[in-house]
Amino acid sequence: MIATAAPDTTTAVHSSDTGLDVVTGAFSYSGRAIAEQLLAVGRSVRTLTGHAERATGALSGIGTAPLCFDDPVRMAAQMEGATTLYNTYWVRFPHGSTTHESAVANSRTLFHAARRAGLERIVHVSITHPSVESPYAYFRGKALVEQAVAETGLSFAIVRPAVLFGGRGVLINNIAWLLRHLPVFAIAGHGRYRLRPIHVEDLGRLCVSMGHSRVDQLVDAVGPESISFDALVGKVRDAVGSRARIVHVPAAVVPPMSMLLGRVLSDVLLTREELRAMMDGLADTSGPAGGEVVLSDWLDAHGDELGREYANELSLHF
Repeated sequence: MIATAAPDTTTAVHSSDTGLDVVTGAFSYSGRAIAEQLLAVGRSVRTLTGHAERATGALSGIGTAPLCFDDPVRMAAQMEGATTLYNTYWVRFPHGSTTHESAVANSRTLFHAARRAGLERIVHVSITHPSVESPYAYFRGKALVEQAVAETGLSFAIVRPAVLFGGRGVLINNIAWLLRHLPVFAIAGHGRYRLRPIHVEDLGRLCVSMGHSRVDQLVDAVGPESISFDALVGKVRDAVGSRARIVHVPAAVVPPMSMLLGRVLSDVLLTREELRAMMDGLADTSGPAGGEVVLSDWLDAHGDELGREYANELSLHF
C-alpha cells in the first residue's frame, strides 16, 4: 500500500545516522538542494551527473561519477555501498536526440542499476498530476517513470512538486528578467490559472525526510501558497520595481512570441505544452503543504536580486 497522507517534514535523518546516499544531478538545481541537506544531516553523498565541472562549495568534495545510461553494469558499480537513491533526472523538453521517451528509458536503466547495486530505497522527484493518459508528453513520461520506480520492488517515495523557486531557479528569475528588460509582459488568456510553488530548500528537506523511511509514499511537494499566474507576475513586477505593462493576449499568441524571443536569447522560454498544462491547472493542487516558505514573502525579501541575469535553460542542461 502507498501512503498518501500529508507529508511529514518534522522527522529527519539524525546527524549520527552516517552512511552513503546517491543523488542524480547534485550540481544542478533540485539535486543540489537534496545533496546539501543530506550533507547537513551527516550523510555522505555520491552524485551521478553530466556536469562534474559545476562542483562548488560543500559539494566540491563529494564523490562524482558520470550518468552512463549506456553501461548499466558500470552504473550499478557506481552506486554500490549506498542506501538510498535520490533521483532528480529528467528533461524539461526534447532537444536533439534527447526526448521524453529516451528519458523514460534512461530512468528505467537507472532504477534497475540501483536494484542491482543493493540499494534499499528510491526517493524520486516527479511532477504534480502525472498520467499515462495525459495529452502532454512531459506528464505521460513522468507517470511512466513513477511506474518504473514501483516495478523495481524497492522501497520508494515519490515526491511531486509543481513549480520550484529559490536558489538558482529559472522560471521566476526569468520572469523577473523579462520584466526588467521589456516594456510589456504578455499573459496568455485571463491568467487566473494557478500555481502552487515550493521553495527548493523545502523540497530538499522533504525528500531527505522520506529517505530514511521504508514505507512506500506518494506526496505532493507544494508550498503553502496557491497563486494565480496573473498575480504572480504582478508580485514579481512589484518586487523588482519594474514599470513593464502587463497585458492579456489570446493564448495562441504566446507560444510563437516565446519562440521568437527564445531565438534572440538562444534558449527555450516556454513550450506550447507547458503553457497548456499550466492553463489546465496541472501546476496547482489542493493537497497539504510540504514546504513552509511562502512565495509572496520570499519575493518581497529577494526582489532586488531577481532577474539581474538571465538563466539560459539550454546552457544549463545541454
